[in-house]
Amino acid sequence: MKFTSRRKRQPPAVIIVALIDVLIVVLIFLMVTTSFKHRQPSVKLTLPASEQALPGATDKNPLVITISKTAPHFHLSDRANDLPVTLDRLKTELAERARRNPELHVAVRPDKDAIVDNFVKVMDALRAANVRNVEMHSQSAGGTGQ
Repeated sequence: MKFTSRRKRQPPAVIIVALIDVLIVVLIFLMVTTSFKHRQPSVKLTLPASEQALPGATDKNPLVITISKTAPHFHLSDRANDLPVTLDRLKTELAERARRNPELHVAVRPDKDAIVDNFVKVMDALRAANVRNVEMHSQSAGGTGQ
């Protein structure tokens, strides 16, 4: 006597196109809602005030040298990373990058209370590496940083 019949069940159909559509919608949602932050060095600075501060930088991706008032005093930043460096390492990095790119653009960001001697050392290192395109970051007299 047979009470149940043994029918072979069909596996449930998975609609791949619908799953791909949902995945694309989630991806678009994440891309739209993600905020992209301009990379700034991790050192908190108070830029010196200037009556002649320019509204924006001339180059989109300069090499940024940050001079802070606390140790480590020098930070070297580019598109990829922000490294605390010694003065000797800063000199060798500048010489190497200037050798690879003769049109190297460097932006210097000194803290308002940084030691002036450190600023002079950075300018000497830039001159020794033969870097010609140097800009100084400051804040306007109104207090907006550049």
